[in-house]
Amino acid sequence: MSKLSPAIKQLINAPHAKPHYTVPNTSTLQPLLNRLADEAASKKVSTPAWLTFGTATAMTMNAPRAMNMLWSTAQQHDRSWSPVQTAELQREVGLKCISFNGIPRTINCLGAFYGALPQDVRQKLSTNPTREFSPDNIEQRKTDGLALWDSVYYGFERKLLDKLAQSHPDLPVHIIHSHYAGVLSNPSRKSYVEGQEKPRETHVGRVLTSLVAISCLRAQTGVGPQVVSHIFGLRKAYERGGATAAGEVDIPGGQWLSTEEGNVWLLNWIDELVGGIGTMQEGEEGQGGAGGTTFAPGMGGKEKAKL
Repeated sequence: MSKLSPAIKQLINAPHAKPHYTVPNTSTLQPLLNRLADEAASKKVSTPAWLTFGTATAMTMNAPRAMNMLWSTAQQHDRSWSPVQTAELQREVGLKCISFNGIPRTINCLGAFYGALPQDVRQKLSTNPTREFSPDNIEQRKTDGLALWDSVYYGFERKLLDKLAQSHPDLPVHIIHSHYAGVLSNPSRKSYVEGQEKPRETHVGRVLTSLVAISCLRAQTGVGPQVVSHIFGLRKAYERGGATAAGEVDIPGGQWLSTEEGNVWLLNWIDELVGGIGTMQEGEEGQGGAGGTTFAPGMGGKEKAKL
């Protein structure tokens, strides 16, 4: 196999291409995370909720170190969650970020997140997949995915699929089968492959999946219509009963986050985290900034509005 020339390597790693992880300024981000945990507790927003939207925001910002800081913060503020449970939840969030951020960031961030965990935690993490397709479960998995889609987009679910098909006939096929069935929905027990590990207790269910979507899309910027859709999707989780359906786990504070006041608090905190994580990359000097990456330019300066 031919080797890359020094010129190509230099071009790939050029500073303007921002090829590396975003490295937060820990001295400013840690107090922000402590404030998030304290404020969430005061509003009775549970650890799974704020840890989910914090992790999804860090994934979008390409900042695995921020994910590990969130893991540590959760341990300090909520002893009811074990280190392994916390890491498992964050890994599930990272997996679901694929549907909003793409595969590369999930590969890179989850790999770096795993590598920075204590060895005793890494050794206890699940190693068995739970989303295998088989001839026996394929139809059920497709049904599960379509059911999640219908729950999120209730009232417009079929109309939206038709509109997507106008853009490309395979667009709704890919979205439903590869994402809503393959990643975003959790395999129902009816679709579980015999011999596989049972579903994880820290699975990211209906409510947390909406928080993943809102966080990724808000942090990306430029996709306001999709943020709107998933804000409504979060509300519909409670209005239509998806949050309390069979197999779901109660998320304390989730219902409040689906309200007008909760929506504002959630969006403002995602913005705070984007600014707190900053822009500095590996190998750069400085203290980061209030912007983002080339993928997620961020919200900063005079343009930022807060309610």
